Amino acid sequence: MSETDIYRNLQRHLDTHPVGYPQTKGGVEIRLLKHFFTPQEAKMATKLSYKDTSLGKIYESVEKEGLSVAETENLLDQMVKKGIIGYRERSGVKSYRNMPLIVGMYEGQINKLTPEFLTDMEQYTFSTTFGLEFVGSGISQMRTIPIEESVTPDYAIATYDGIMAILDKTEGPFSIMNCICRQAAQVRGRECKKTSRLETCLAIEDFAVQVIKMGVGREVTREEAIRITKKNEEEGLVLQPENVQKPEFLCACCGCCCGMLRVLKNLPRPLDYWSTNYYAQCETESCTGCGKCVKICPLSALKIHKENKVSVIDMNRCIGCGVCVPSCPTKARSLVKREKYAVPPDNHDHLLETIMNNKKGKLGKLKVAAKMLLRL
Repeated sequence: MSETDIYRNLQRHLDTHPVGYPQTKGGVEIRLLKHFFTPQEAKMATKLSYKDTSLGKIYESVEKEGLSVAETENLLDQMVKKGIIGYRERSGVKSYRNMPLIVGMYEGQINKLTPEFLTDMEQYTFSTTFGLEFVGSGISQMRTIPIEESVTPDYAIATYDGIMAILDKTEGPFSIMNCICRQAAQVRGRECKKTSRLETCLAIEDFAVQVIKMGVGREVTREEAIRITKKNEEEGLVLQPENVQKPEFLCACCGCCCGMLRVLKNLPRPLDYWSTNYYAQCETESCTGCGKCVKICPLSALKIHKENKVSVIDMNRCIGCGVCVPSCPTKARSLVKREKYAVPPDNHDHLLETIMNNKKGKLGKLKVAAKMLLRL
């Protein structure tokens, strides 16, 4: 088998997963795979599923290729440290799985970014081919939860919509890691407009163990995790955990660097493809039309009405992050619950199965594309 065939086989294999990895006309997807995998690693990745698979089961599939159990384990552990496959260890049993490009392999490249790699990433992830795959299921991998200060006591908040409740409830461990998006901006010579800090993103429980094993995160106490999160809120970062009730990661994002927010901002109706349970409202009698909320909104969901000179909101663009609330000098802004309140999947595995069950074929993706064009 030629090297080209090895990488093409892997591309086709990954494309069968919940968040697929489709082929493009230019072949940038193969260049990306070569950034991530050696040919030997690429062959091994085709033996993995998006579901956790034990070392013993994986060895059964590669035994005929001449690898010993120890060699198989060493190769898989090497791939984990490179951030290109997932890992769990429970009751002494190791298991491994393929990860999607986003959120997954890309985030595993913290401290290893190069301009050439980032150019290929942007070309691929902003292509129509990948874009339709990424949003095609209609179920987002991540969700937005409000900053604590933005929700009034009048609205009871579910545990999975409150960051402090999430951090209090989880058993840990916790790990803090650099924001891959902010780091990418620095590689390209751009500085974040929101914060000078890189260590803003949290890994929790199983994922915390993995990022420590990968060498891209350091373990922190629950108290430090809470302190960092409060600092993220103070600086106006958007809280975006995994779209589950017990998230394994929490990103703290800005509109200038975050790839996810940039994608959403470019969509005509972001709320068609994103999960959130809140939206911002404005008490027009208190609003002075100063425009501070307009400037701070990461998705350009706010504007000042030309005639009334008060802040108005586009309900199809507001992701309910709440960063506009503390910025209002007259306290005219607050968050309220959406009428359709969505309960996220229980955990990471349930989320992937839900995405897989809603995965679109070619016809479905064409319908998604047509829907976007009609709403431009």
